[in-house]
Amino acid sequence: MPQAILYYLATRQGDGRWFPSDPLEQARVVRWLSTAAGEVRQGPESARLYHLFGVKAIPIERAQEKAAFLLDQLERHLADRPWLELDRPTIADIAVFPYVALAGDGGIDLAPYPHVRAWIARIQELPGFRPIKGLQA
Repeated sequence: MPQAILYYLATRQGDGRWFPSDPLEQARVVRWLSTAAGEVRQGPESARLYHLFGVKAIPIERAQEKAAFLLDQLERHLADRPWLELDRPTIADIAVFPYVALAGDGGIDLAPYPHVRAWIARIQELPGFRPIKGLQA
């Protein structure tokens, strides 16, 4: 659902900056919206729910495995680019950011991921960024 809201806002209020008009670029951004709904949710988000909110029905080992896989992928992807796609931030970055940035709440250490941490810092430096409770700027 948050991805649908991001899409709506970017297409309704945006100027093409947050969601591109080119179909190939759109597909690249949408791929990350799917990642946010899938791997991010099953990994860092689930680990956070388990540790921070005590949702014990979550298989924490599986969430940690998913988080490690996702973070490894992000680290490699961000090694040679500042943003997830294109040469600027898009709704892809906004969709993936929150639970990755708050991974520590789920017992997931971001220290081994310098490119991910640099990407988090870049998002925090965007004009209009509002801090998330529990995340140091």
